[in-house]
Parts: sequence; structure tokens; C-alpha cells
Amino acid sequence: MEIKEKTLLMDVDALNRSLTRIAHEIIEKNKGIKDLVLVGIRRRGVPLAERLAQKIKEIEGTEVRVGKLDITLYRDDLTTAGDQPVVHGTEIPFSIVGKKVVLIDDVLYTGRTVRAALDAMIDLGRPLAIQLAVLVDRGHRELPIRADYVGKNIPTSRKEIILVKLGEIDGSDEVVLGEII
Repeated sequence: MEIKEKTLLMDVDALNRSLTRIAHEIIEKNKGIKDLVLVGIRRRGVPLAERLAQKIKEIEGTEVRVGKLDITLYRDDLTTAGDQPVVHGTEIPFSIVGKKVVLIDDVLYTGRTVRAALDAMIDLGRPLAIQLAVLVDRGHRELPIRADYVGKNIPTSRKEIILVKLGEIDGSDEVVLGEII
């Protein structure tokens, strides 16, 4: 599968503005940050969660705990994902019981990643609530899942792909529309 980059959708400034807005929305919806934790879905959800935690700290003056969730073994396409799936491990060094958990991912597409993340979270305990924050919602849902916080809605065709690039992983910050050729 080859991907041709077509259009720059978000540059570093637009990405940063979206995260700042999402941080404010999270604080407002939860009436502060009491009992709030952020959990990034590996891979790009983790740096996004860490950035949101930093922005919330700048706004509220208090740190929000951040966890890392690996959903590999919860995926419904595990048998088609390859012979030996790579498990990076979940790192949530705190209890989620009774907490307001905000799951964070880069792109919401079919909803299957989020479904797997919900299953993984429930195995860790019973949170008070689970909310979803995504940088990009591209549509094409296959499951009845919606995000509570969205950086940008970008309607796409099924031939297109959203490439989220983050400095921590890719060396630059941008969101690009690509096409599978």
C-alpha cells in the first residue's frame, strides 16, 4: 500500500490551537479537573494526552495524571493484523475506579479502535465516566461511537487517509490528507 500526500490540513499552529481548545472544553465539561485522568491510546494518542495534560496544567495550575493504553490484544482484527502482533504494554499507574477518564486518540474513523479501548479500560476497573477526545474525526463509522471533543472534523472518502504527524514520533507536527494509490 502506497500513500500519496495531497493536502496539508493542519500545520503546527492549527494543531496547537485545537489542543488548547480541547483542553478548555475538557475542563468546562467536567467542571474542573477533580477526579479527571487522561489516557492516551498507543501510539499517537499518548503524546496528544501528554500535551493536553500540559495545557490543562497551564490553565488550572494542577497536574492531571496520564496513562498509556495498549489495545493490541483487544482488536477485532487481530488475526488479520499479522503473525506476531507487537504489544507495547499498558502503563496506567493509578486506579481508574471512580475517575472521569478521557480517552485520547489521533483519528476517529470506524470506531473499532475506540471499542477496543473501551473493552481494555473496563478490564482495569469501573470509572465514573469515559469520554473521548480525538484530534481528527474523519467519519465512516461502523460502530455507534462519537467523540466528546474533536479538534477538527474532516470528511474523507474511503480511498483517503489522514496522516497525523507528531514531533515526538515523526519529527514534525502536522495533519495531512493522503490518498491510497
